[in-house]
Amino acid sequence: MFPTRGWIGVTVALACVAPHAAADAAPRGEEIYSRCLACHALAYDRVGPRHCGLFGRRAGSVPGFDYSDAMRKSGIVWDAATLDRFLAAPTQVVPGTTMGYAGIPDPAERAALIAWLRDASRSAKSCPQPQ
Repeated sequence: MFPTRGWIGVTVALACVAPHAAADAAPRGEEIYSRCLACHALAYDRVGPRHCGLFGRRAGSVPGFDYSDAMRKSGIVWDAATLDRFLAAPTQVVPGTTMGYAGIPDPAERAALIAWLRDASRSAKSCPQPQ
């Protein structure tokens, strides 16, 4: 449906979801994130690393988290474009990753999730700073 990739694809997907897509992105993104909760949380590590501070962070760099060699060596820095590619097909983007998730094929769902993650991972409410 949306042949474009990367940041443009994310923008196009958000713009095409509905005329009020920006307003719908947060609740829809949070709903989609509920699929991630089996392995991830915003503020703490689970089977997967925490998502607080995700944007701008180098993949495989959360202190104390045991990443696969593939993820640590991927060279990825998380932003909307890299998340869009990775979430579409994690094992194709980072062969050898231990993230055993098939991905999110729908560009509109990825766009909503990324928009929500961008806000939530920077929120003082969701991601309190250590005291």
